[in-house]
Amino acid sequence: MTTSTTREFNLLNLLRNGSGGWISGAELSRQLGISRAAVWKQIEQLRQEGFRIEAQKSKGYRLLAMPEELTEAALTMGQVLPIVGRRVITLGKTDSTNLQAATLGAEGEAEGTVVFADSQSAGKGRRGRTWCSPPGTNLYLSLLLRPAIAPWDAPQLTFLSAVAAARALRNVSRLPITVKWPNDLLVNGRKVAGMLNEMQAESEQVGWVVLGIGINVNMRREQFPEDLRYPATSLALEVGEDVSRLAIARELLAELDRAYAVYLRDGFAPIRSAWLELFPFVDRLVEISGAGETVSGRVTGVDGDGALLLVDDRGKELRILSGDVRPL
Repeated sequence: MTTSTTREFNLLNLLRNGSGGWISGAELSRQLGISRAAVWKQIEQLRQEGFRIEAQKSKGYRLLAMPEELTEAALTMGQVLPIVGRRVITLGKTDSTNLQAATLGAEGEAEGTVVFADSQSAGKGRRGRTWCSPPGTNLYLSLLLRPAIAPWDAPQLTFLSAVAAARALRNVSRLPITVKWPNDLLVNGRKVAGMLNEMQAESEQVGWVVLGIGINVNMRREQFPEDLRYPATSLALEVGEDVSRLAIARELLAELDRAYAVYLRDGFAPIRSAWLELFPFVDRLVEISGAGETVSGRVTGVDGDGALLLVDDRGKELRILSGDVRPL
């Protein structure tokens, strides 16, 4: 954060924690170590960013509402996380948040940096597919991490991001979010979010990993492309009203930080267990298609590399590395 942004962040935290909602200009000046005139300038800057702040001579200031626009101040107010969100970059339109985060990774950016965009011109999906990224409706973000893991363990982080995103969406929307192997989130059988993780590695060590996440928040039915391979939906379509992008984003940052802390401390096992609890196809028959081949079998779980494990009708164990899954 710049010094100016840090002061805004600290001011917001004081406003948020004010007794009865109010905090005097003198108290703000004292705690921030700046003049009352400087406090007023910071208040005006926050108002321009969309924060609704009331002022009364006898009481001081109080925060009435936060903006829906995704600003660094709004995303981080009152939420200091150990790793995720150490630096938050918010863009208007960009080519791809994954590309932006990957560039930062190559330049030596510290882990925990998150890139948000209001829209993408080249949003990326799995297998080179395009991710529909209209402005003002959804969440598009990429998190840069530098875990000390081998390249072959990097797919585990796809499951980490799926668990964190599913928890965040459940917490805010109260919808029955489930996971679809390997990297999608579903609600009522329709895709509501997807993950695309990319990495740079040398020999036996990962240099950096980018966790890309796209969430359909307030997309309308007519905004979805007609040629989607899988039925899609948005949180707004499922709950019947618009959902706060800011609330989802803040909750997601917190859940990503929690999940990453668990992963660094305890490895993949607890992440895999959490993912399997969200996966509705365990012990069910599924069909998997991809690369011109289709296989079917009963799902038994996922292994340490993130491969889907099946048993076919002859009792043969199958290990699936990629493909599109559908229940039978």
